[in-house]
Amino acid sequence: MRSLACAAVLLAAILSGCATQPTSSTGQTISQARAKVHTELAAQYYERAQLGIAMEELGKALKSEPDYAPAYNVRGLINMALREDRQAEEDFQRSLRLDSGDSDAHNNYGWFLCQRGKTQDSIKQFMTALKNPLYATPEKSYLNAGVCSAKGGNARDAEEFLQKALILRPNMPEALLELARLSFDSGDSAGAKSYFLRFVQNKDTPLSAESLWLAVRIERKMGDKNSEESYALQLRKRFPESRETQLLTQKP
Repeated sequence: MRSLACAAVLLAAILSGCATQPTSSTGQTISQARAKVHTELAAQYYERAQLGIAMEELGKALKSEPDYAPAYNVRGLINMALREDRQAEEDFQRSLRLDSGDSDAHNNYGWFLCQRGKTQDSIKQFMTALKNPLYATPEKSYLNAGVCSAKGGNARDAEEFLQKALILRPNMPEALLELARLSFDSGDSAGAKSYFLRFVQNKDTPLSAESLWLAVRIERKMGDKNSEESYALQLRKRFPESRETQLLTQKP
């Protein structure tokens, strides 16, 4: 009961600003605890694409704790989404100066660099993220390293990274789809179909126009007319205005 009471007091102090204790039960100062709450709220708004509100929450976080590294990491993602590249890079770099061991920040900075065409620099960030034995989601960095290696034209490294992601999370849909794409591009249609079938077994993974178009092309190469038409029908029905649907009318 005492711990619950302390938690309630701490939450009230964070939300009202009327703190009576200098630190929380986790050893954080009240200002750090406030910064954490606002940064987590900002991350949730970012995921919902409510970028303006997310920025407001980060402003509150940094007002409470100007050197709170996670806030700069999240702000980097938001500025990246807003195409404010200079500010995004500054945010990621500041986050890492404040906490060089933050694997999530290294991963996010790597993804930013990848999306801006700096493939080799992005791979370095992913590998740095993976050096941390306490990194909770290393499969994300392996996945991103695979995607970015493929983007940079290095299919061999891409496959190696993606297979490592699957070792950590055997049915990771993003890795399976990327391996299906890599296999198809290399001429291994049977391998591509195998990976794609594993991908669609993830019931919670929605099919996109891009993934359905890949399936159509795989089945076309395999000579499976029924499966090809089934995927083509789904593509026409779900995404009638998409570029991929328009490609269906073109000769293979």
